[in-house]
Amino acid sequence: MDDKQQPIIIKKIKKGGHGHHGGAWKVAYADFVTAMMAFFLLMWLLGGSSHHVREGIADWFRNPTGTQGPGGASTSMIKMGGAMEIPRSSKLKKAPSEENKKSFQQKDGSSDNKEKKDKEDTKETKTSEPKEEKEKEKPAVSEQEKAADQKRLDTLLANLKEAIEKSQALSAFKDQLFLDVTPQGLRIQIVDKKNRPMFDSSSAILKSHTRTILKKIGRIINTVPNHISITGHTDSSPFATKYIYVEYGSFEERRAYSNWELSADRANAARRELIKGGMKKSKIGQVIGLSDSVLFDKSRPYSPINRRISIVVLNKETEVAIGLLAGRGGVKPKDIKKRLNAK
Repeated sequence: MDDKQQPIIIKKIKKGGHGHHGGAWKVAYADFVTAMMAFFLLMWLLGGSSHHVREGIADWFRNPTGTQGPGGASTSMIKMGGAMEIPRSSKLKKAPSEENKKSFQQKDGSSDNKEKKDKEDTKETKTSEPKEEKEKEKPAVSEQEKAADQKRLDTLLANLKEAIEKSQALSAFKDQLFLDVTPQGLRIQIVDKKNRPMFDSSSAILKSHTRTILKKIGRIINTVPNHISITGHTDSSPFATKYIYVEYGSFEERRAYSNWELSADRANAARRELIKGGMKKSKIGQVIGLSDSVLFDKSRPYSPINRRISIVVLNKETEVAIGLLAGRGGVKPKDIKKRLNAK
């Protein structure tokens, strides 16, 4: 039994050949998921942004370099050595030799042409000077127009005083209404009272009684053709939070805010209420916010009386001065064209 040897079996395992294929698809899939996540994040941000933000992004893609040239942003995508773009002109300069040749050929007739040109220039100056003098002498508003305009404003002042005394809606607030005549026209001021403010605190939301006052005044002002100026005023107390939140659809923006913005918003709130009361939109000439720069009571800068809305029914001279009447005074279109076409 011992003499018989057991057979020896040797197992050989061959390794190699084809490698492991388990990880390659995972890398590709991870890249795809990352790209899709970035795409949807971009869509979400664009959907929540305002129209102005999207316009700014579009402008950036039109001009990614942001290079500014003589006319604004450069449209060139490639800059050669950082140099500015070569200005393109439809008029090409002639070679010096050609210019000299042309001047040499016209040399004989140059003196005659010069004399003719001088005569034409003198004629133009003689004819243009009287016209300019006539235009300067002619007043923008004639004395007859001034007298008729003043009569209208005097009648309006009398009507307003009568309405404040007799109207139940206005007589209750006559201690908050001030009427006076200024160089700009007839001024109506609605001021705050300690226990009867026109607006909610630190806001441009009108109180119900203020809406009533503005609607009544708007109907009376509508009886004259003059434009009006609306100005908002605050006291010297700083705006409480120094910022507000403004919503643009689903996008919310934090915006810096002060008494300047508050006074302008209150003036616009008064404008909207005057129009609701029946006043024509075309009568609005100016809407201004002056913060606390023009105080009603300078000795008490924090007094409620400084918080007010000022409505000025403008006279003709002021309307001409600020350009509300077309073709009356101010810079004329032909003068602008001359200046723009001048080389």
